[in-house]
Amino acid sequence: MKLYAPWEKAFKKVATPFEHFIHAQTTTGMILMFMTILALILANSPLTESYAHFFHTKVDLNVGSWELSHTIHHWINDGLMAIFFFIIGLEIKREVLVGELSNMKVAILPILSAIGGMVFPALIYLSITSGTEGVNGWGIPMATDIAFAISALVLLGKRIPTALVTFLVALAIVDDLGAVLVIALFYTEQIHLLPLALAGGAFLVLVAFNRFGIHMILPYFIVGLFLWFFMLESGVHATIAGVIAALAIPSKPKRTPDEFSSHTKALLDEYDRVSTGDIHVLNEKQKAILRNIQDQIDALGTPASRLERGLHLPVALIVIPLFALANAGIAIDFSSLGEVVFEPVSLGIITGLIAGKVLGIFGTTWLAIKLKVAQLPKESSMSQIFGVAFLGGIGFTMSIFVADLAFVNSQELVFQAKVGILSASLFAGLFGYFWLRFVAKSKG
Repeated sequence: MKLYAPWEKAFKKVATPFEHFIHAQTTTGMILMFMTILALILANSPLTESYAHFFHTKVDLNVGSWELSHTIHHWINDGLMAIFFFIIGLEIKREVLVGELSNMKVAILPILSAIGGMVFPALIYLSITSGTEGVNGWGIPMATDIAFAISALVLLGKRIPTALVTFLVALAIVDDLGAVLVIALFYTEQIHLLPLALAGGAFLVLVAFNRFGIHMILPYFIVGLFLWFFMLESGVHATIAGVIAALAIPSKPKRTPDEFSSHTKALLDEYDRVSTGDIHVLNEKQKAILRNIQDQIDALGTPASRLERGLHLPVALIVIPLFALANAGIAIDFSSLGEVVFEPVSLGIITGLIAGKVLGIFGTTWLAIKLKVAQLPKESSMSQIFGVAFLGGIGFTMSIFVADLAFVNSQELVFQAKVGILSASLFAGLFGYFWLRFVAKSKG
């Protein structure tokens, strides 16, 4: 007898495409674009003072005589963005262990291309800003915004071979790792050794949890908070704590697939044996068996995969959009915009993100293939790599983040940097998309 649930099929028809839509990288890119436009509208409207005042409002945490006081803007950039960097850390770890970066023959091309795509933009920026006060922003054009870049490829659908999407994902992951290292090593003003040592101790505790086989997430969360706080106090940017914590999260299941299969089959056989024959009611023995099966399923998963899956939506729909809303709003004087674009910082970023990324990604790929160090992604062509290289010039999230660190004491340079980032990202994204859609052809 069929259970009466007339809305079940209708719900699945609505929910499943929506869930797929939410999880797609395209969604993240679309929300980012919307929040960026909203931030620009607010910053150039009569609400500009309210917009600025809101993000500069102080939010205090007090425990007895201890106090932690920062603006909302600061909490977003140093607090919420640590979760974004945690996701980056989990993605890097997954790619290295089981993803595209686990096979060196496959990984060598995106690794080399990513390195080229970081070095050339930095060198071009340095050559343009040499001798100016903006020279410290050389790390800004090194970054690629994975959400926007992947979204552009996803929108192209079957015009782009799957291997090319994989290539860009791997390249962006290596690019993120490079950006993390640059932030940690070069955008730290002053290091306080005691908090840094305590952060190191917190990381060792996380590693110990891993080695002892602790798979509960709560202990990692609690110690991770201490790690974040100590990193914040040390002078090293607090978001680095997210990447460091991710490296300690267990990536191996408690049960192997074979063990899971044998245990589950035995439990299902027992479930059938104790069945009452009533399809509407489960007896207590059946309920206990189902709980046991659920435990087996949980043991097959890993904390790293659960966290990556569980945090993806909050980061994509809350953290990154809030970051865009808080950081992308710049008051634009269109009469002087042409002058701003040709300021050394803006020009350096625009040239670095466009020409530098193309030279670095496309040029390094071409050289690696000519030297037979690597092979093109399956069914893709050099013409498509050229388009992907332009998509690599979409800096946005990480570039804005680095700009705030590089020019922390100069709002004028931050403004110039954001104008350069937005201009270059818009051009690179549109050119890359239209090139791949109308010009580039697949090899196959």
